[in-house]
Amino acid sequence: MSQGLATKLRVGTQKSHSAAESTDFIKCFLKGVVNKTAYSRLVGNLYFVYKAIEAEFEVHKNDPILSKLYYRELWREKSLELDMLFYFGSNWREAVKPTPACEKYLARIREISATDPVLLVAHAYTRYMGDLSGGQILKKIAKESMGLADGDGTAFYEFDDIRNHGEFKKNYRAALDTLPVDEATAQRIVDEANASFHMNMAMFRELEGNWLLALTKFGWNSLVTKIKGEPKTTSVRRESNAAS
Repeated sequence: MSQGLATKLRVGTQKSHSAAESTDFIKCFLKGVVNKTAYSRLVGNLYFVYKAIEAEFEVHKNDPILSKLYYRELWREKSLELDMLFYFGSNWREAVKPTPACEKYLARIREISATDPVLLVAHAYTRYMGDLSGGQILKKIAKESMGLADGDGTAFYEFDDIRNHGEFKKNYRAALDTLPVDEATAQRIVDEANASFHMNMAMFRELEGNWLLALTKFGWNSLVTKIKGEPKTTSVRRESNAAS
């Protein structure tokens, strides 16, 4: 390929990445307005998404392409199980089900695994690279906004087997660039990555009702803060963009 797959994915998903950051859900999050009920619902959806991605990678772990991105240290299913226990209690497996948007996401993952597994590369890239980048910013916001103790409700963001996130991302992108795919396949992977962003946005939109109320409250509190002359909350949008 004239351009590495890692670069193709970064450049080719820029608009989708910006669109995802512009959803009301993420705008609220970046402002430090975290509704615990809505956040726990997001955790529930993410559990099902990661469980599906990782199960399908396990199926194809000997595939000549997918085997190059088979990094179990990235797997989030077990970490999310800890968060599910924290938010929903011991009967979380019976109590929590995927939302309609999540169900569509899961169906797509299973479909491509059965018919065109190389496209799983797109979902792995979209999820894990985000987790190692902006996800670390969201962890800090979630802890501070919900008053969580270390390790409570944010196990999802903890990569205990990865000491240096920056170095790992560098190696992951290098692995992407060595995948034996032609230009047409690379473009299909980029297209699927954009679809993945939009499936995530659909899950965000399901949660926006509660978060819009929170954003309204944030706007009022910001006005009160300005009148009182108290310090403003630091924005993390620029840092989040830089991290990814």
